[in-house]
Amino acid sequence: MMDSPTISSSSSEFSSTATADQSAARSRRSGGGSEVVAAEQSRRWHDVFWLGIFVIHLIGLGFLLGVLGFNRFEIENRLDIDKYTSGLSGNEAGLTETYWPLYGVAGGIGTVLGWTWMLLLGSRATQMMKVSVHILTTYLAVISVLCFWTEQIFWGVAFAIGAALQFLYVISVIDRLPFTMLVLQKAVKMVWNLPEVMRVSYAFMFVVLLWMALWSFGAAGVVASNLSDGGRWWLLVVSFPRLMTLLLHFPLADFLLSGMVFLVLLHGGREAASIPANSLTKSLQYALTTSFGSICYGSLFTAAIRTLRWEIRGVRSKIGNNECLLCCVDFLFHLVETLVRFFNKYAYVQIAVNGKSFNHSARDAWELFQSTGVEALVAYDCSGAVLLMGTVFGGLITGTCSGAWAWVKWSDRVIMIGSTSMLMGMVLVGLAMVVVESAVTSIYICYAEDPLLIQRWDAEFFNQMSETLHHRLQYRSARAREVLTHYRLNDDPIRENAAI
Repeated sequence: MMDSPTISSSSSEFSSTATADQSAARSRRSGGGSEVVAAEQSRRWHDVFWLGIFVIHLIGLGFLLGVLGFNRFEIENRLDIDKYTSGLSGNEAGLTETYWPLYGVAGGIGTVLGWTWMLLLGSRATQMMKVSVHILTTYLAVISVLCFWTEQIFWGVAFAIGAALQFLYVISVIDRLPFTMLVLQKAVKMVWNLPEVMRVSYAFMFVVLLWMALWSFGAAGVVASNLSDGGRWWLLVVSFPRLMTLLLHFPLADFLLSGMVFLVLLHGGREAASIPANSLTKSLQYALTTSFGSICYGSLFTAAIRTLRWEIRGVRSKIGNNECLLCCVDFLFHLVETLVRFFNKYAYVQIAVNGKSFNHSARDAWELFQSTGVEALVAYDCSGAVLLMGTVFGGLITGTCSGAWAWVKWSDRVIMIGSTSMLMGMVLVGLAMVVVESAVTSIYICYAEDPLLIQRWDAEFFNQMSETLHHRLQYRSARAREVLTHYRLNDDPIRENAAI
């Protein structure tokens, strides 16, 4: 795997810098959480503008979906909306309650899958992660074949491309999977030692189900309308942001869970007397008040930038010596790296602990990683991508079940119902995955702040992380020397010709 080369003469410089900065971090944390206490006493509201944008968007789309669902609930065209869409009609109209049960099935399957993932992660973590990585490609290919069989050419091509991209990505990161699985195992171990964290996750899943009831009510109303297929898809695409607001629960859960894990590691255990009283309750209070704007802000951009970064890293590692293509990909890579500096998931730990704004927290977290060298370890780990594969797999199973029922009753609407049900399943299964991802985030932040926090928690894991970090820094140093040597060899003839 080719990481972004950092110009340096030897790995010892990386190591000495990392050691010095981590020693400084230890001195900052030596007060036993005094910074956390100070932050709790001086929290202020941040990113209020984005909070307003989110609330306005939430109310507007919620009202729209409520109207669309109610218009065909029990009585066709109850609100006489069809007179405004007479030029777009093209299908036989139905009733909202005809299609709403399909989404109820999707919500039930997604919930069962989410709870099952949570339970199995505690006892079969490694096997579950391997299933997520290896079976997703096969499942995408099977769905592609089924779409071609039902003459859904566009969706067949889309799923075939998805299967190919998934296969290529796994091949590009195959050497990183052992370390990724190790990190995920330790994160699961941490989560299962914190039962209050699991209770929070179950509570979030219940709240999300309530949100989905409203979204699916509106989506069922759209499917039941007399609009043409193009008009229905347009309305569903407009309503997708309403479903995507459910993804706000991911950073909200990330905020609560990663902050809790960080405090446990910082204070040496959940039974430590130095942990602030009612820390989880206080985190929830901050998440819904002073830090809510920052959480809304981060949820708009973070996931998309992370996904783009994974894909670019996977492509970049397999380019080889094609300098023209490497130059283009490097440009995109450094552009995304700049965005990552201001939008990354590690910001939620800083927000939870210190109460800063999102951009300030993201910048501080990334500068901490780069100054200590831990960024090389974070870049090598692909736990987020592995968890995303499990989320997509769960969504595909949900969509397949709802789509199969729709195929029996309304074969012309199977793709529409199946795709929206897949999104519902992804949200519900993703809530199970975010529990583990929050623990991974906190582990890296703690390791960058003070490696002794990880050593005190799990000495063997600390040794494995330190060894991997050492190898990654050595690799980057070797790449830097290779780039410098190549540059000098190409630059010398140019200088000689210029002198002549």
